Amino acid sequence: MSTVPEREEIDAAYKWDLESVYDSIEEWEDDFERAKGGIEDLREYEGHVTEDGETLLDFLEEYEAVARTVSTLAAYARMRADEDTRDQEAQALKSRGSALASKLSSATSFLEPEIQSLSREELDRMVDATDGLELYEHYLDDVFRMKAHTRSAEVEEVISEFGEVMGAPGEVYGMLTNADLEFPTVEGPDGEDVQITQSNLTTLLQERDRGFRRTVHESFYERIADVRNTIGSSLQYSTKSDVKRARARDYDTAREAALDGPNIPVEVYDNLVETVRGNLDALHRHADLKRRALDVDELEMWDLYMPLTDAEEPDIDYEEACDYVVEAVAPLGEDYQARVAEGLESGWVDVYENAGKRSGAYSGGTYDTQPFILMNYQGDLDSVYTLAHELGHSLHSQLSSEHQPYVYNDYEIFVAEVASTVNESLLTHYLLENAEDEALRAHVLDQYLERFRSTLYRQTLFADFEHTIHAMEENGEPLTPDALDAAYGDLKREFYANASVDDHITREWMRIPHFFYSYYVYQYSTGISAAVALTQDVLAGEAGAAEAYVDFLTRGSTEYPLDLLADAGVDMSSPAPIESAIGVYREYLDRADDLLL
Repeated sequence: MSTVPEREEIDAAYKWDLESVYDSIEEWEDDFERAKGGIEDLREYEGHVTEDGETLLDFLEEYEAVARTVSTLAAYARMRADEDTRDQEAQALKSRGSALASKLSSATSFLEPEIQSLSREELDRMVDATDGLELYEHYLDDVFRMKAHTRSAEVEEVISEFGEVMGAPGEVYGMLTNADLEFPTVEGPDGEDVQITQSNLTTLLQERDRGFRRTVHESFYERIADVRNTIGSSLQYSTKSDVKRARARDYDTAREAALDGPNIPVEVYDNLVETVRGNLDALHRHADLKRRALDVDELEMWDLYMPLTDAEEPDIDYEEACDYVVEAVAPLGEDYQARVAEGLESGWVDVYENAGKRSGAYSGGTYDTQPFILMNYQGDLDSVYTLAHELGHSLHSQLSSEHQPYVYNDYEIFVAEVASTVNESLLTHYLLENAEDEALRAHVLDQYLERFRSTLYRQTLFADFEHTIHAMEENGEPLTPDALDAAYGDLKREFYANASVDDHITREWMRIPHFFYSYYVYQYSTGISAAVALTQDVLAGEAGAAEAYVDFLTRGSTEYPLDLLADAGVDMSSPAPIESAIGVYREYLDRADDLLL
């Protein structure tokens, strides 16, 4: 029987090095107590933080010192909890870290209303008169930009205090699907029992045995349907929280509120959805290629992850995957490449799945730590791409932290997904040009097409669904599980008009954790669009393209996302990058038609 190992069975070489953050829980506790005291000291500034420039500067510097500690405390606790979601002590630590971050937010919620109580002229004179305060000019400009949607200090404190509670639906969903919900064990094609998990579902749906794929598909969705009321209620209240938070800040819609934070016009969202939906014929062509490759009369939903080639996908061990990624990023320069190689040897990555481990993958860490990557490596090509993807995030974080002060080291998700997808595109180019294994090259071509299908098209479908359910909530329509099934099913049938959309797949919304992150998923689609444009320039050897891109990675949040991307060479305020990315998708569909079938 194929079973998922316990964490202690995993070799230490394949686990992230959290001891580089805290040697012991006692050390974490010491920082926790210091941070609590620091938060109380910050409260003393309330009511007079803007009485003069020196006071404002003192507060900002003290705040940063406390915030850096709180960020590290919370990140460490979260990563410990993600190692095994069944570990109650780790979950308690995570809860305390989260609560401390919420306490910091609540205790300092007076800052922005007090800054916004000044006139722009008063603030500018304060900055001009105070050495050191000029560092914060862009930050202060962003605070002033949000003036119309910032409430009184008292109301802002209440909103901040409710932040942890309003995130509860996502926490409930994560605990349910990662810790409490046990998915079925099914008989594999070789007669051995295989346990289905959130992490291995996609891998199992790539097995050649079509009957097995159908069994996996139906077993998974029948099992998750057992908790559809719980997941449905969680998503309903997560959506309600988004809407009520937006209304509390005088936004017309939750989407407007979510996009205003990073200063992204709603037209960018609309451009994406409209452009992708206007080019569904490319996706339909891809689906038809899959149907022909499988030699079936109708493409079923359990066929979607199958490759176009019938060549057996080679197993790729983790060390080989690391070599591929390091070589692939060479066009970005020796320094970038060396950083990737060093990170892979320095305890950045928690590699393999273990019982209770959080599903999926992410890049984490803080300003004062090394990057950390959680993944669930499955030995397949998709896992290699996941590694490249998360390393893109990690290098972005490392370069930004090294080159920017704390106030600007972080960056918006809108630009984050560009960094991850550039790495994926470079990996594709490298493997197609250099892999000696013909079967591997065939799968790389297929994988690149899958990136467009699953990132550009699938995430846009998700974005359309997310906007639909928020609009339903805003219009007073009930978000019952049946209503969610119907909304999701309608979109699935439109996007896969030439395939068979069964009742099970209408429940797919239940397995997507990103729906609990308000208006997050569209940025995967805009990210791949921008990344394809930037990668093409780098690979074409366009003068200064690689240097401009790496410079973009060092700039954190020193400007707004659209401005940062424009400086790097791509205009995301227009549909052009999306249309260009779809054009590349069509070119590779042509290549697949010629070479794989």
